[in-house]
Amino acid sequence: MRINYGWVIVAAGALMTCIAFGAVFSLAVFLQPMSAATGWSHAGISGAMTLVFLAMGAGGFAWGVLSDRFGARPVVLAGSVLLALGLVLASRAGSLLEFQLSYGLLVGFAAGSFFPPFIAVVSNWFDSRRALAVSLTTAGVGVAPLTVSPFASWLLTVQDWRGAQMTIGILVALVLVPASLLVRQPPAAGKPASGASATGAGGGREMSLGEALRSPPFIVLGLTYFACCAMHSGPIFHTISYAIFCGVPAMAAVSIYSLEGLAGLGGRVLFGLLGDRYGAKRVLIAGLLVQALAAGAFVFASRLSDFYATSFVFGLAYGGVMPLYAVLARGYFGPYIMGGVIGAASLVSSLGMAMGPLAGGWIFDAFGSYSWLYIGSFAMGLGAVAIACAFPPIRHAKEFAHG
Repeated sequence: MRINYGWVIVAAGALMTCIAFGAVFSLAVFLQPMSAATGWSHAGISGAMTLVFLAMGAGGFAWGVLSDRFGARPVVLAGSVLLALGLVLASRAGSLLEFQLSYGLLVGFAAGSFFPPFIAVVSNWFDSRRALAVSLTTAGVGVAPLTVSPFASWLLTVQDWRGAQMTIGILVALVLVPASLLVRQPPAAGKPASGASATGAGGGREMSLGEALRSPPFIVLGLTYFACCAMHSGPIFHTISYAIFCGVPAMAAVSIYSLEGLAGLGGRVLFGLLGDRYGAKRVLIAGLLVQALAAGAFVFASRLSDFYATSFVFGLAYGGVMPLYAVLARGYFGPYIMGGVIGAASLVSSLGMAMGPLAGGWIFDAFGSYSWLYIGSFAMGLGAVAIACAFPPIRHAKEFAHG
């Protein structure tokens, strides 16, 4: 029985997103040691992560366009090289500004090269089980906290932060560059030519990408995605530091982050099944509400057991809701402009992701506590719930384009 080579792409995508995003988000593990060793403020170091999200959003759009023109392999290969280079340069930074530029801009821009190209190429390799294939490809993001973050924490026990970050940069090069060579375009992509429009979920007149991005469903999708990411980015990035601040040992604090990732993997499966049964909109709204309540509950956490319980629910919710945006986009806009729609939504969401790390660092420096970060996240989460309630019913594409 012949195996679809697309599953090799899925495996390569899962591995590469795990290592790439694990390396990028390991900055949360480095935050405390870096601040102690250099005297750089929490807000200054966290500002590099804000730049990462901004550069990742812009990079994702740019890399996606290049992928459409030249194919996924050269894009992910170039991104792998740039990511390794950025990590190495960041490990040698002599000032906070140098670190922010090398890590925030170069690492962030490189990180944008993985998600859009892989989503596009995997989607084109599969006519059936496409949703499963895409979900498994992106599962590497959920595995990263279980693998790269503990590895980074262990490195910090045997090296200073510069040596540890250099080691991760070398690991990125050794794993991602060979893995990128496994990526191939499908024999027949089956996509419209560049600039073509696409049929909506209901059939009928095709909708262009421009029409889709001006439509009410995309506006609600983008705003919900923005508020959702603004809500959870701060807690994701700062919870390790918050737990250490509360007296939790460093290795145990990293395990909290790992538990969030594990719960997120389960959330992807659970919320996907619930979405198929009850509808993506309903499940998304419920998940956003759970996510907001869990973020607010962090205010009351002080012991390791408290952090474990809250992190599990938080990770289950934020991991579970993320694929539902793609399900809704597919329902509203059909398959052929999914890359453009998801790329544009991701660009908007990256602005939300950029807010949390910087806001959390500023709050800690100003008040000596993270409480207001989690209170603010709770409020933003309720805002995301309210926006998501405005999703219109899935209608004919022609109605969105003209009505």
